[in-house]
Amino acid sequence: MASSSSSSSFVSNSQYSPRRKYDVFLSFRGKDTRKTFTSHLYQGLKNKGILTFQDNKRLENGDSILEELLKAIKESQVALIVFSKNYATSRWCLNELVKIMECYKDENGKTVIPVFYDVDPSHVRYQSESYAEAFVKHESQFKDDVEGMQKVKRWRTALCEAADLKGHDIRQG
Repeated sequence: MASSSSSSSFVSNSQYSPRRKYDVFLSFRGKDTRKTFTSHLYQGLKNKGILTFQDNKRLENGDSILEELLKAIKESQVALIVFSKNYATSRWCLNELVKIMECYKDENGKTVIPVFYDVDPSHVRYQSESYAEAFVKHESQFKDDVEGMQKVKRWRTALCEAADLKGHDIRQG
């Protein structure tokens, strides 16, 4: 997306499946990046004519948040995942990530781009540092719940898979 030729490929949805409603779906931990990096990223994409789904920009009052998020993931050509220190503390973020990775595997042409914002990619991949702390809490919450622990396992797998994709490490600016 750094060059104008790569960004222009997002602009025309007609070259993709007619189910595509958005060019990009942004997954991020709001408390970490909404008012800083993500807002600038969203504005930059918008300025390039790239139709981007960001929850606070696209959800209407009365919408089912979960339904609309899952629908937007499926209807996007590209998923940009902004991993930050507290990303793994959010079950919403982790559930989005699982859906993104499912779509990445199931749908031809879906692209997933991880962005490591103020977090080492290895911390995401191996769930260390702040990610380890988040999973201690998740596992203690679900320790007596087999279904919940299966969900935690899916979250861990999705984090590993996403961190193994080529992305952008922007810890230094």
